[in-house]
Formats: sequence, structure tokens, C-alpha cells
Amino acid sequence: MNFEAAVFYICAAILLYAGIRTITCRNPVHAALHLVLAFFTAAEIWLLLRAEFLAIALVLVYVGAVMVLFLFVVMMLDINLDVLREGFWRALPLAATVGVLMVVEMVLVLAGPKAGFGDRPGPADPGPGFSNTKALGEVLYTDYVYPFELAAVILLVAIIAAIALTMRKRKDTKYQNPARQVEVKREERIRIVSIPIEKQD
Repeated sequence: MNFEAAVFYICAAILLYAGIRTITCRNPVHAALHLVLAFFTAAEIWLLLRAEFLAIALVLVYVGAVMVLFLFVVMMLDINLDVLREGFWRALPLAATVGVLMVVEMVLVLAGPKAGFGDRPGPADPGPGFSNTKALGEVLYTDYVYPFELAAVILLVAIIAAIALTMRKRKDTKYQNPARQVEVKREERIRIVSIPIEKQD
């Protein structure tokens, strides 16, 4: 067993442990932290497969943005853990079936020609000077430049539509006008009311 295989087995064991703890932890904060560990370990496995762009994107997008936001939301909300655990055992048979199917698919893909499931050879070693990010950029901005730009325009339109739907004025919603709040003077905000003193007999 060489060094890369040893690192792969160690990362795979950590990834399996983190994935199991993500769905079995009772505390949602601990589950989210185990999911962060699973993302980091998956990124390390992608680095072993020379897919450094996917590894960096996984760490930056999911760990750096999505999971941090999820952690803040989970810690700020008062989550009733008993309600969350009510449907766990009812969904367990379906989850186990899906998990077994995923394991079978991964075995079929990873075993490949060794187990007689196909005769397609594995990918050739591109060499030490190969850059996955450079190759992906060349393909993305040459062969697929128009679909890439079309997808960017569609995402931009979706962002503008979401902002427009959020910023529209509704009659039943109260809004603040910062410009009017800054221009308000002390005499307009405070009113002194003279109340007569009542004497008790």
C-alpha cells in the first residue's frame, strides 16, 4: 500500500464517521459541525483525485458560506429537538433503502473491470504538471462559453427577480425611511405633555 492509498483510506473512514454522526447527532449544532468535517474530508479526497478546483469550491462555497450561515441560523433559532426526532424511525426504512442503493452503485463504479462489471479502462495519469483548474477553465471558456454565459444571465435574472419581489411595497408591511429618520429634529420627536396633579383626599 502506497502513501496515497493510505491517505485515501484514512480520509474515507473519517468521511464515513462524519456522515454517520451528521444524521445521528441529537444536537443540530454538533450535526452541522460533523457535516463541516465531512465536507473537508471530501475535499481532501478530491485533491487526491487531482480535482483541486472542485475541492476548493467545496471548501469555499459550502464550508465557508452555506454551513456558516446554517450554523448561525441553528444557534439563533430555538429548535425543539423532540419535534425533530418524531419522524426519524418512520423514515428509517426508506433512508436505509436509499443508502443501500448508493453503496451498491459506488461498489459497481469503483470495482469496475476488476469485478467484471465493465471493460472500460481507468483514466490515464495526466502527469505531475497537469492542472485541473486550468483544463476546466480552458474547456469552460472555449467550448462551452455560450452556455456558461447563458447560465450566468439566467442566474442574474433570478437574483434581480428575487430582489424585486423582496423590495416591493405591501400595504400590510411597515417600512422605515432612513432619510426621514435622519432629518427628524428633537422638537418633532419629543412632545412634552403637561398633566395636572391630582390630589388625594
